[in-house]
Amino acid sequence: MTGTFKPGSGRAPGAQPGPARGTRWAPGDQILWRYRDHALGLEGAVHICRPVTVVQDTDEMLAVWMAPGTECVKPVLADGTSVHEEPLATRYTAPRTTARSRWFGGGVLKLARPGDPWSVWLFWGPGWTFKNWYVNLEEPRSRWAGGVDSEDHFLDIAVYPDRSWKWLDEDEFAQAQQSGLMGREQARRVREAGRAAVAVIEEWGVPFSAGWQEWRPDPAWRIPVLPEDWDRTPAHMTS
Repeated sequence: MTGTFKPGSGRAPGAQPGPARGTRWAPGDQILWRYRDHALGLEGAVHICRPVTVVQDTDEMLAVWMAPGTECVKPVLADGTSVHEEPLATRYTAPRTTARSRWFGGGVLKLARPGDPWSVWLFWGPGWTFKNWYVNLEEPRSRWAGGVDSEDHFLDIAVYPDRSWKWLDEDEFAQAQQSGLMGREQARRVREAGRAAVAVIEEWGVPFSAGWQEWRPDPAWRIPVLPEDWDRTPAHMTS
């Protein structure tokens, strides 16, 4: 399974889909996959932005490819050091900003079904050796002309080729609640979403059963360029 691509269907780096296309993007289109910040004082500001190439966009699934070497935006501490170098107790309250950086290592295939409060990412090692799926619990994505926006919910799940799975980042999930970034009711909903995702894993439903680990990107695709206005406010958003 490879990325479908027709000459002329890909857009110039940084270009946005035109209104004639409506709410669907074509394979080869380049869009932004963004996350809003939830740190105190920064709520709603975009702090993660990843230019990606559309693999598939249907009523059932949005699939995008983030190529190795893609320039992205990530949150960092105010002095430029990694957020994960800050002790967990103050990780979400320490002053922070954003920085541009390259995505190194293997690329990432991201899959999201409309309305699901999670997306599923696929990771490969050298030589396209499949490593694992990663369930990122998040707000259902809002679509706009240039891409999709969401908000990360801290808690994640790793899923392995032998169909085993495990919770990830439970310490960060707990700290987010202690730091006031997530109330009790929202935390309950996130746990409920996680249990729903686990049910899909244990049933080996879509996308785990769909063979996406055999997918490969079209070699004609160019790496999207991070636009200067990566943090722009969309004029209109839909779910």
